[in-house]
Amino acid sequence: MKQSVIKELKTEELFERLEDEMESLTKLKINHKVSQLESPVVLKDKRKTIARLNTEITKRSLEQTK
Repeated sequence: MKQSVIKELKTEELFERLEDEMESLTKLKINHKVSQLESPVVLKDKRKTIARLNTEITKRSLEQTK
């Protein structure tokens, strides 16, 4: 997910998307431990997406406190 798409989401949608991405990452990690993934780059992409979502959430919370 690109940063431009993340910026367009509402705050509630960000939290929902973050939760979904974290669940997805957990499932992928378990699958990777049991049997190797076809493309382990997917794990890296999920982690980056989660980081982008967390960054946007933090940015918005800081803007609200000002």
